[in-house]
Amino acid sequence: MLTRIRYLLCVSLISWAAAVTAQSQTSVAEFHKVLQEKAAFERADFATLEMNQPVVRLTPVSDKREVAVAGVVNIRASAEEFLKSYRDSMNRKGNPAILEIGSFSKEPTLADLQDLTIDTRDLEDLKGCVAGQCQVKLSAAMIERFRNEIDWGSAGYELTATRLFKQMLLDYVRDYRARGEAALIEYNDKRDAVSLRAEQSTLTSTPGYINDIVTNPQSGLRLIEDSIVWSKIKFGLKPVLTINHVSIYRSNRDTGPQVLVASNQIYANHYFNASRALTAFVNMPGAAYLVYENRSIADGLEGPFSKIKRNVVEKKALEGLRGILEDSRASLEGPAVAASTAEYGSWGQRLFGGIRPLLWFLTLSALIALFALGRRRTEPAPARSSKTLKPESAKS
Repeated sequence: MLTRIRYLLCVSLISWAAAVTAQSQTSVAEFHKVLQEKAAFERADFATLEMNQPVVRLTPVSDKREVAVAGVVNIRASAEEFLKSYRDSMNRKGNPAILEIGSFSKEPTLADLQDLTIDTRDLEDLKGCVAGQCQVKLSAAMIERFRNEIDWGSAGYELTATRLFKQMLLDYVRDYRARGEAALIEYNDKRDAVSLRAEQSTLTSTPGYINDIVTNPQSGLRLIEDSIVWSKIKFGLKPVLTINHVSIYRSNRDTGPQVLVASNQIYANHYFNASRALTAFVNMPGAAYLVYENRSIADGLEGPFSKIKRNVVEKKALEGLRGILEDSRASLEGPAVAASTAEYGSWGQRLFGGIRPLLWFLTLSALIALFALGRRRTEPAPARSSKTLKPESAKS
């Protein structure tokens, strides 16, 4: 079995873990074969791909709360152009759905959050928050700080609560920078606590075309950039504030440079328990591809009408990803191709037109959450503890 896995990684275009001689034999046919085996693509999909159309697929899930999609599109662009587009997107909204966006410094400060606004509805919801019953995703320690440190009856409570929220986000990011996954939050907004570390571990260990390479200790990937990005995304119900850890890897091969980007969500104030996106720029003789995987664990895909909700979520996620890939190809290839795709009128293109690669993760993940609505808990609120917690970073 181990020999078989090594063989598949060897013939995979972006399996940097294989031997150099085997890598030099990589072909488009081998690339297609691995996509079939690792990402649920079918043989007929590659005819569509060769017609310069994106191919998108649902991928298998083992958790009924999870939605997973994968897509691929061929492009005429270089790895450098892809990287430039990605870097440019780090601090640029690029789409009406992105209300606000920014990034944290290597040594995070409050100034990194100066452009972030906290939604008024979230501030109102925080007034009645207790651990186990809250309309904003927070840890128990964060909830108690809002209860104990904010005078909700004062005239300026909005400003004070906003400052505290930003300070706790800053403390959390600093702690994550220092301790990594050990610092990931435990959400206590519902009766049952959710460990983001455990949820992310589930997503990281799930087999996938790109995921297998990222988690392979012998893949030969070299980290070239590492950023933590925040964004506020507009959707019909509530704006979603997310914080994502973005890591960019590169490997040089005979066929040219290969680039891989991993985006892990380390916080979301609504809808999500966890989300992970992987993007690969794949160079091979005579061709280049963008490959994308997204797996998200969301509230609300269980219980009544779960099948109906899942069908809606999956349909919209596929449509959105198709539009994103098509637009990204047009953006990378330049005005001529963009003009040729101007008539592309799908739901996904109308919603996502103009999005750069970094925003694939932010918008597609939020799209999944849009229809996976969190259920309100009706259990009695737990009694408020008389113990006042000391200010601390937001740890689980």
